[in-house]
Amino acid sequence: MIDLKERLSRIYGADVACELGKRIETRILETKKKALYSKAEWDEKDVVLITYGDQFFKEDEKTLSTFQMFFDKYLKNAFELVHILPFYPYSSDDGFSVIDYKEVNPKLGDWREIKALANSTRLMFDFVCNHISKESHWFKEYLAGNPEYEAFFIDLPADTDLSQVTRPRATPLLTPFSKKDGSDVNIWTTFSDDQIDLNFENPEVLYQMVDVLLFYLEEGASYVRLDAVGFMWKEPGTTSIHLPKTHEIIKLFRQIVDMAKPGTVLITETNVPHRDNISYFGNNDEAQMVYQFPLPPLVLHAIKNGRASILSDWASKIETPFKQTTYFNFLASHDGIGLNPIRGIVPEDEILSLVHLLEEEGALVSYKENPDGTKSPYEVNVTYMDALNQKTDEDDLRLKRFLVAHSILLTIPGVPAVYVQSVLGSRNDYEGVEKTQHNRSINRKKYDYDVIASELAEETSLRHKTFDALTKLIQFRKNEPLFHPDIKMEVLDGGEALFVMKRVNSEEELIVLHNLTNEPAHFDIEEGSYMDILTGKSYRGSGTLKLDPYAFYWLKQTKEEQ
Repeated sequence: MIDLKERLSRIYGADVACELGKRIETRILETKKKALYSKAEWDEKDVVLITYGDQFFKEDEKTLSTFQMFFDKYLKNAFELVHILPFYPYSSDDGFSVIDYKEVNPKLGDWREIKALANSTRLMFDFVCNHISKESHWFKEYLAGNPEYEAFFIDLPADTDLSQVTRPRATPLLTPFSKKDGSDVNIWTTFSDDQIDLNFENPEVLYQMVDVLLFYLEEGASYVRLDAVGFMWKEPGTTSIHLPKTHEIIKLFRQIVDMAKPGTVLITETNVPHRDNISYFGNNDEAQMVYQFPLPPLVLHAIKNGRASILSDWASKIETPFKQTTYFNFLASHDGIGLNPIRGIVPEDEILSLVHLLEEEGALVSYKENPDGTKSPYEVNVTYMDALNQKTDEDDLRLKRFLVAHSILLTIPGVPAVYVQSVLGSRNDYEGVEKTQHNRSINRKKYDYDVIASELAEETSLRHKTFDALTKLIQFRKNEPLFHPDIKMEVLDGGEALFVMKRVNSEEELIVLHNLTNEPAHFDIEEGSYMDILTGKSYRGSGTLKLDPYAFYWLKQTKEEQ
């Protein structure tokens, strides 16, 4: 492995690297004295809850304390880690326009609440490293003309040709601002006019962000999510995504966390096609995990169409290039269901048909601007419960589809993450969309603690049934060593109806079967003796196994027959 100074020289040249390297090494030593132990490796028990820090509220109580109360009562046995979405002061985008990286939003609490929560569970922090709020001290000082911040942001002439730049939004790439001295500037804003991209070409920006990263390790982060990380390095005339120096910076981050707090996991958030996504594993020297972005739309496509073949073909090709890497698997998140990751996997006409079908059932759709001026759907905004189902479906059918989807999530290789709205069995929040005028609010509802507790107690409700069934399913996953993220998967031929896989080590094997259709399906099982670890029911001999609509089995070979 090259040392920090050599890494820095690849980014900024040798003259800058020496002094900058010394500053970073000194900062690392400070963190090593403060940071707590982090679990060295992942295993089958690692299941992540994704949530906002103000997900639950009580009058006159800091929401992080309210969340901890809810977590300890309802969720602690199911989840080993909690991903708290950005809990810093912010000005828009539900936290992703950070005003101050080192403060906790006062509504949520302060660092005492974060550390208290760390006593109940391991934590995953967001490192919003590509951009900062226009309300931040840094940007205000820039507009005020403070020379210390002069090169913190990217100012370009308004007529700069940026046509090759990859656009994740339909908003303008350059946003005009006026400085205190009366001069006008045009600032690079990849995501919105309130999310000001940082200029990593300035070594001081890199140092300040390294300082933030190390601060998070000191404050209890075990996992760190690198938000929108693919856009960090910009070069007009290029796509300005996945550029070589972006990868060099991530490699630098990896070296730093390995030195400062071994066991810390970096996770890259790059909602892009699979080949680009897995490039962030690097040569086993970048992220330990990458988001498995194709999974949510592929599972949705398979169940909506009653056709497992595309999902099966994709899953058969999944592999992690190194033992120390794995996937961060999820079906739902605070964002919508991204479509770009399945372009090239699912035919475009089928993607558009799926979008049309979901819109008819009440989903909202967000669009991106293409280089030729046209627009394409890039994200469906909907709860996963409602995405899988039709408006007229009965609750029992809704739950069956929901659970078979989550069985896939919990059984494929990787670390599974479950969004809080999913574990709560939430439906589309149209009132939230009306209030904020943002599509993503459809899946971001916040709850009065007493109200949600009362709803969870209603045993006949979809919310209660979903919570009960999904948390039990998670427990079964956590108790099965064959679901360790590093154990390989073999995808079996289940035809059009079934998604079937085998998890196997040198001593044991487990066959997982999913019927993704509304009709009974059959699978010819190999000769042997099996037990469904979900029900305890035994299956002996060979022959055809019948699966009811949306049924799934976790069949483990019993030892006496292996």
